[in-house]
Amino acid sequence: MSKKNELEKEATGPLKGVRIVDLTSVVFGAYATQILADMGAEVMKVEAPSATGGGGMGGDIMRWPGHPPEGAPADLGPIFMTINRNKRSVLLNLGDEKAREAFLKLVATADVVVSNIRYEGMKRLGIAYEDVKAVKPDIIFAHAAGYGSNGPYAGLPAYDDLIQAGSGMADLLPRMDGNEAPRYMPTIIGDKVSGLFLVSAITSALFHKERTGEGQFVEVPMLESVTSFVLAEHFYDHVYDPPTGEWTYGRITNPDRRPYKTKDGYIGLLPYSDKQWENFFELAGRKDEYLSDPRFKDYKARTKHIRELYAMIEETTQLKTTEEWLNVLQPLSIPAVKMNRLDDLQDDPHFKEVDFFARYEHPDAGGYFALRPPVRFGQTPSNIRRHPPRLGEQTEEVLKEAGLSDEEIAALRAGRKAAE
Repeated sequence: MSKKNELEKEATGPLKGVRIVDLTSVVFGAYATQILADMGAEVMKVEAPSATGGGGMGGDIMRWPGHPPEGAPADLGPIFMTINRNKRSVLLNLGDEKAREAFLKLVATADVVVSNIRYEGMKRLGIAYEDVKAVKPDIIFAHAAGYGSNGPYAGLPAYDDLIQAGSGMADLLPRMDGNEAPRYMPTIIGDKVSGLFLVSAITSALFHKERTGEGQFVEVPMLESVTSFVLAEHFYDHVYDPPTGEWTYGRITNPDRRPYKTKDGYIGLLPYSDKQWENFFELAGRKDEYLSDPRFKDYKARTKHIRELYAMIEETTQLKTTEEWLNVLQPLSIPAVKMNRLDDLQDDPHFKEVDFFARYEHPDAGGYFALRPPVRFGQTPSNIRRHPPRLGEQTEEVLKEAGLSDEEIAALRAGRKAAE
């Protein structure tokens, strides 16, 4: 069993003291707000008592998929556990006027509101930017949208599958392997990439507010965010008007770009500079063959003929074990790494040394692993100080901080029960 870690007692990250009211659910917003929380922000996750698509079970829909341990509560599913630490859960039915008033009192104590509710829905609830700005003029209101509000898709529902389809991402695998059927990447990449854009947007808006005192409305649309991510390299020759050649960076869509088979497994291997390529083929006993081939004389030529070059690598890597290759490649600074299956990750010596899979003991779910924050701040380190919360676990605590009396909180609780 891995060593048990203890929660830190207080925030130490660069966002310590920043208060965020989090109306997001699923992955896009929740992934972003966990990163902000790891960096020290106080995140108050406002959840609805009625389901947001959760089959009547209430709260963030991502609470419910998966297989919690026997005896553990069902509202602590594995994806929720992975992206909702360092947050406090507040249960509010924002369709109720008293709950809306309580929400606005909470907003008055905050620096940031972040939501992925469609904007027309927020207007109907009376919690749009105009409403929250009336109670907190310097608020930063970050809207995690599907599509930019100034385009014809504004307001349409958006999920990762739709964004992969609309951004061109689903066209990448066909361009690589020749199978014309569009396919999605087997990860929620659209949500997570957009979440990183959202983190950047919120921290930039906080910096502006620190300098000027001004809050602002910030929109982070998934479609535009993911398309800019896809086209960073794959716009390629179409960046010019008129285009001078192809879509996609050929080295990346090369079907031979993959981990290479060794005698006992697979290796990730990428010589990059002229010297690294020369040294690799010297180790392989093919230096003269490589140097005499005009297809590989420089970076531009290698890029044009990358498929043939990668095929030569694959012919060569099968001559040694993975460890044998690493022992000769790494001293020459030729980039290489053992390929890990998912099953291998927790035994990887690097991850073990940095305690990336940090084990904690949840009071309700039992033992679990938290992925340690990957970014290291020398003076203001991120940390883990709260377990993922039960649905509505800190409602009373947070509402008291916002100035609500015991009687007001009891009335909200009674109103929820009456609506159930």
